[in-house]
Amino acid sequence: MNHSRGLFGVLGLSLTVLCTAMSPAQAQDSYPNKPIKVVVPFPAGGATDILTRAITEKLAVRIGQSVIIENKPGAGANIGAATVAKAAPDGYTILMGSIGSHSISVTYHKDPGYNFQKDLMPISSAGSLSNIVVIGNDVPAKNLKELVAYAKANPGKLTCGSSGTGGLIHLTCEMFKIAAGIDVLHVPYKGTSLLMPDLISGRVTMALDTLPPYMPMLKDGKVRALAITTAKRSSLMPDLPTVAESGYPGFESVAVYGFFAPAGTPTAIIKKLNADINAVLLDPELKDKLLKVGIEVEGSTPEALAAFVGKEIAKWAAVIKAGNIKSE
Repeated sequence: MNHSRGLFGVLGLSLTVLCTAMSPAQAQDSYPNKPIKVVVPFPAGGATDILTRAITEKLAVRIGQSVIIENKPGAGANIGAATVAKAAPDGYTILMGSIGSHSISVTYHKDPGYNFQKDLMPISSAGSLSNIVVIGNDVPAKNLKELVAYAKANPGKLTCGSSGTGGLIHLTCEMFKIAAGIDVLHVPYKGTSLLMPDLISGRVTMALDTLPPYMPMLKDGKVRALAITTAKRSSLMPDLPTVAESGYPGFESVAVYGFFAPAGTPTAIIKKLNADINAVLLDPELKDKLLKVGIEVEGSTPEALAAFVGKEIAKWAAVIKAGNIKSE
């Protein structure tokens, strides 16, 4: 009897070890078999949140599992990103990242709490928001050339508002100042919603902000758009020229968003997430829904997203250095 118990005990232990050894592969094969959490490093109700919820609603149906949104704003989106970077690399905690914000933080913040390229793995891009050069009606310029001429004739008179120091909107303004060789004072606000009334009233003269919040005001003639910062013209405002074609070749700033997973997440899981997300992004209903609020959706391969991240980090590092911009 003792020998039998010993034999069965050894067999039981062996089976336990075997099952444990097999579990990671089994987990990948059956992925996902429980809800997925997507961390949004911005407050609820913003563009990133709207984009994430629209995509994950469709994604949940496709994968047959719930997708839970967790908003973790703060520190220029670094709190949410750091949370995902430190999460278990099992595909059940992923990030909807603002590539512009995170690429800037690599250089701008001394210690963002994580390494964007080493601690996070790209899954797929998700969508983008166009930025526009928008001015108040008191500024006597009908196009970008006239705006630059006015700025040079009136050094220090123009002010450029942003939703906060060190963000994509601030850095886009700095990049334009450098490209155009003009003197413009940066005025930071705690969000676009606080900036817009001052732009209308003339307390601040211009902004290089995301397009969607300004669309109603542009329609009502309360402010004017002179150019768009994307490489190509936007389908939202096809008559609006780009900054590049207005005399500054190569100028591009776009708020691109993408999904990321903790480093070490199995390749099979990354591939499955990429395939499912890209399939969802092709949904005509989703595209139309998001385009109405100014968001253009587009997927990518993980490799293409990684290459874009590297390009953005180099671009914004150059702007930060040239503008001698220091973190607060």
